[in-house]
Amino acid sequence: MKHYIKKIFGFACVVLLMACNDDYNGLRHWPEEEQDSTAQKPVVLWIDAAANFPDFANDRSKIVRDLTKAKETGFTDVVVDVRGTTGDVLFQSSVAPQATFMGAWVGGSFQRIERTATWDYLQAFIDEGHELGLRVYASINTMVGGQVSGIGKNGMLFSDESKRDWASMELTANGIMNTLDINDNGARFFNPLHPGAQQFLFDMLKDLAAYSDLDGIILDRGRYDNLGSDFSDLSREKFEEFLGTNVANWPEDVVTTEMAVSGSLPQELPLYFQDWLAFRAKVIHDFMEKAREVVKGINPETDFGVYVGAWYSSYYGTGANWASPDYKASQDYRWANDRFNATGYADHMDIILMGSYASPDRIYGTGEWTVQGFTLKAKEKIKGDALVIGGPDIGNGNWATTATDVVNRAIVESVDAAYYAGDGYFLFDMIHLKNKDQWQYVKEGLDNLEDNN
Repeated sequence: MKHYIKKIFGFACVVLLMACNDDYNGLRHWPEEEQDSTAQKPVVLWIDAAANFPDFANDRSKIVRDLTKAKETGFTDVVVDVRGTTGDVLFQSSVAPQATFMGAWVGGSFQRIERTATWDYLQAFIDEGHELGLRVYASINTMVGGQVSGIGKNGMLFSDESKRDWASMELTANGIMNTLDINDNGARFFNPLHPGAQQFLFDMLKDLAAYSDLDGIILDRGRYDNLGSDFSDLSREKFEEFLGTNVANWPEDVVTTEMAVSGSLPQELPLYFQDWLAFRAKVIHDFMEKAREVVKGINPETDFGVYVGAWYSSYYGTGANWASPDYKASQDYRWANDRFNATGYADHMDIILMGSYASPDRIYGTGEWTVQGFTLKAKEKIKGDALVIGGPDIGNGNWATTATDVVNRAIVESVDAAYYAGDGYFLFDMIHLKNKDQWQYVKEGLDNLEDNN
C-alpha cells in the first residue's frame, strides 16, 4: 500500500523543468499551478540516534520537549534512527543486541554515552509523536554492524567472531582486506550478498514491523560501503555466475586498486566494470524486494522506504540504483549498461527520502548539486514509483563553516526549493536545529509556502 499522501498529490515535474531554463541561476521559478493550497505534503525531520543520544537515551521528557518543538515548527513526520552503525538497536528485537551506549560529540569531544533506562526507546517516540499528531517512522542503518571511533572498536562484527565473514572485504592500497582489519574511523559494512547477514536483517525487520502503530520503516545505508566493496571469494563466485565466465585478472578486470582508492573512473573502464556495477545493483535490488515482502508480510499498512544520496551520477559506487526500473541509466551515463537499467528498485518503495545535500549557496537550480535540482532530477528518475522527499543536511560540509546569516537564509529557501520540486520537504538533522536554535527558519520557510498560495 502506497503512502497515504500519494493519493492526494500529483505534482508534475515537467512543468517545473520548463520553468527553469538553466542549471543554476539562484532564482525561484514556481508556476502558480504547482502551488496547491489544498494539499499538505509531508515535512519530515530526521532524528539521528547517536547525535541525539545525550538528550534522549535516559530522559523521555526531552523526547516530548523536542517533538513538541518539531510539531510547532510545522513538521508532520519524524524519522527516528533506532539502529546505529554498531548494529545495536533501540527497539525490541529477538535477534539484534540492545544498545547500551553510543558515541556522540558533547562539548567538542567524542564521548561514550551510556543508556541505563529500560523503557522502549522506539515506543516512546511512537506514543509521544502520535499524541502530538506526528507520523513516526523508524530508520535503521542496514548493511552495517560495527564502528571504529574515538571510543574504540564496537559492534556485533567486532564482538562476535562467528560473524567475521559477514564483514565486507575491501579493495585497498594494501590489497584485499577484511574491513575489520582496517583502522580508519567509520562504519564497518556487511557484504550485502552474505546470506547470513541478509537473514539476520530480515529477522530484525520482522521485529521492527511488529510495532503495529509504527507508520513506516526507512532503510539507511542499504548499500555497499563504496567502490572498493566487496571483493570476497563469495562475491567473486556469484559475479562469475552472473557474468557467465571466469574473471582471469581479479580484481583488475573489474575494479582497479586506483579506482577503489580514489573513487574516480579512468577514461577506459575495466573489461567487466559495467557488469560489476549491474551485479552489485542487482544484489541490492533483490535485497530491497525481499525486505519489502518481509515488512508487508508482518504489517501491510506499514510504509516501506529508503534514505539515499541524491547524487545519482556518482552513486554507482554504493551499488544502490534507487531509480525506477523504467529509467535507462545507460542512455545518460557511461558506467551503466542495459543490465544495470533493470536493477532500479524504486517500484518497491512507498517513500524515498532524498539527501539533496548541496551547499547553502546552491539552493536553486535544475542540475545536480543544488537542493532544487537534486530533487527535480530524482523525481525524473523515479518516475512516480514512490514519493520523493528531498532536502538539505544543514549541519555538515559547507553548512558547518558558512556564515550563520547565510545558512539561516538558506534553510528558509531550501524549504521552497525542495517542497515544490518533490513531494514534500526533508531536513537532516534535528540535532543541528537544536544546537543552533534554527527552528524558526524552517517555520519561516513553511509559512512562506502558505503565503504564496
